Amino acid sequence: MISRSAMLGMFMSCAAPLWAQSSEDAPLSAIDWLSESVAQPEVLAAAPVLGTQATRTPDANEAPVANSAATPNVSVQTLGGPAPRALGLFPPSATGFPADLWSGSDVTTLIALMRAEQIDTLPAIQDLLTTLALAKANPPMEAATPGAFFLARVDKLLDFGALEPAQAMLESTRAETPALFRRWFDVALLTGTEDGVCRALREQPDVAPTPSARIFCLARSGDWPAAALTLNTGLALGDIDAPTGALLARFLDPDLYEDEPELDAPTRATPLTFRMFEAIGSPLTTVGLPRAFSHADLRANVGWKGQLEAAERLARAGAISDNALIGLYTARVPAASGGVWERAKAVAHLDTALESGDADDMLRALNGLWDETQSVGVTVPLARHFAPDLLTSTTADRRADGMLFKILLLSDHYEEAALIDAFEQTDPFLAGVARGDPSQAHAALGQYPLIRDAFAAEPDATLVDMAADGRTGEAILRSIATLQQGIDGDQIAFNEGFATLRALGLEDVARRAALQYLLLQ
Repeated sequence: MISRSAMLGMFMSCAAPLWAQSSEDAPLSAIDWLSESVAQPEVLAAAPVLGTQATRTPDANEAPVANSAATPNVSVQTLGGPAPRALGLFPPSATGFPADLWSGSDVTTLIALMRAEQIDTLPAIQDLLTTLALAKANPPMEAATPGAFFLARVDKLLDFGALEPAQAMLESTRAETPALFRRWFDVALLTGTEDGVCRALREQPDVAPTPSARIFCLARSGDWPAAALTLNTGLALGDIDAPTGALLARFLDPDLYEDEPELDAPTRATPLTFRMFEAIGSPLTTVGLPRAFSHADLRANVGWKGQLEAAERLARAGAISDNALIGLYTARVPAASGGVWERAKAVAHLDTALESGDADDMLRALNGLWDETQSVGVTVPLARHFAPDLLTSTTADRRADGMLFKILLLSDHYEEAALIDAFEQTDPFLAGVARGDPSQAHAALGQYPLIRDAFAAEPDATLVDMAADGRTGEAILRSIATLQQGIDGDQIAFNEGFATLRALGLEDVARRAALQYLLLQ
């Protein structure tokens, strides 16, 4: 029997002259780091071109002049087709959003709004965007591009690096289209669950894998001869370019190239190339790669420092649970100093202080935690984790401190903390914000006047009416964009966006955003 090293060597030697031109110039997806894992190109939603709407023969009795030159909003759906499914993970009872969250809006508008929302923003806004992406609600009418808005929601989760919920969303639809399967394939590669998606690839005839994806999955299943044959065929037909062919060859048998120079890193890493470079012993760094790649550094085969840095990067976007972050911080005893080690020490110090019940040590630990975590943006998830124990401890002995109050205000227990007299006295204005009315408190510090004015501002009446007209999701997305403009420096936009979120029933989000703006900016 011919060994797979010999087989691969023969295939590569005869196929080398037939390598095709690189496909790096091919059009990119809305998520530009996706692997080319399926053969069918995905169709992204595009705005309709004026003048292409269907025409009809005018009625002779119809008035020759229209009442308005404005283009009316028209929703369409295929006649006799199935009713669109309500897709998502969390029902209205869990999110508080109506079932018709999206159904009254134009799909291309929603896609544009969802894609434009910023990722690096206040944690309260990140949480709201994630909830909107996961909400189970009736989709907009989208006969021309079915499922396009669902795809945009999944892409927003991928932007955040929230791979677990994105994977759950994709699996809830059985990744039944090439575009959905492509994302499922890459999420599985980054989370180390690719065996399941490779099995599904064999079972879904509607999804045609590219040669690279087929070769990868054949190798994962142990069918090396078929993988090598597929590689040879792809090279001969020009379906696999030279750099990809060289990487696949080493992936199938790295020992054959042990004395060869290392391959150059790709100019655009995808999850598939990332995993194959790792498999041949030349792992790519995740530094500079999209946030989603950081999940690969959470695996047990990565050093503790790399795991911690990846967890912090994901925690900044709310892409991993608070418990996962804490679990990594406390997994071991730091043996070095500086950077992430100091944050691990600060978390351990607070843990120890809470267990001992020493209030003075607890306050020292809190100040140390604040100093170490502010610069890396993980104060909020740590505050959420520690708040229940902190609140119980301080309420019992009536100890209060300004730093402790700040930590509690960044947690889910912000309003409860603001109702404790001792805490309120440390900063009456922050307490007023947490309770939803800072108008009676003195607002002399920093951005306090901006927040005071925002609570008294008038909402955007157009967006309030839009929500009342069955376009709630669109109104929320527009309000988020306006508030973000305010966070970036436009005071008028801040007031309007903040007031509109409150008018749309998102009081909790507005208060959290105000507190985070004051304490974290």
